[in-house]
Amino acid sequence: MKDEVLREHLFDLLSGRGAHVDWKDSFNGIPAKWRGIRPKGFPHSIWELVEHMRIAQWDILEFSRNAKHVSPEWPEGYWPSAQAPPNAKAWEKSLKSFAEDLGAMKKLVANKKTNLFAKIPHGTGQTILREALLVADHNAYHLGQVIAIRHILGIWK
Repeated sequence: MKDEVLREHLFDLLSGRGAHVDWKDSFNGIPAKWRGIRPKGFPHSIWELVEHMRIAQWDILEFSRNAKHVSPEWPEGYWPSAQAPPNAKAWEKSLKSFAEDLGAMKKLVANKKTNLFAKIPHGTGQTILREALLVADHNAYHLGQVIAIRHILGIWK
């Protein structure tokens, strides 16, 4: 019973329910001309943040389920090379990949066959629980930055 409750809480946390804005709302309706803008005082654009979130989440997911996964080089491998998306298709592809990987992490957490507490055999002490919390924490942090940028740019509700 406790295991089910923990899985539900993790699923909700990964889904953006609770204390922070849903990721879809965070990126919904951003005009293309604002996606690559770095507001004064911010080191990243919204594009850079969404790509960073996508890459980091993908890396954590793949580490969690694939012993042969090789992580990108830190830090350059976790950030896009361009400040703005090259086109609308790249923007949509990034968001779609982010959604798919988030869904896969939620599925991994929800699967009763997944031992949330067992050490990942190819890791250095990490567990699926820790990796799921890392994804949720990392996403929440950067979504806060996205919302702050949107406020500064005047494109948040």
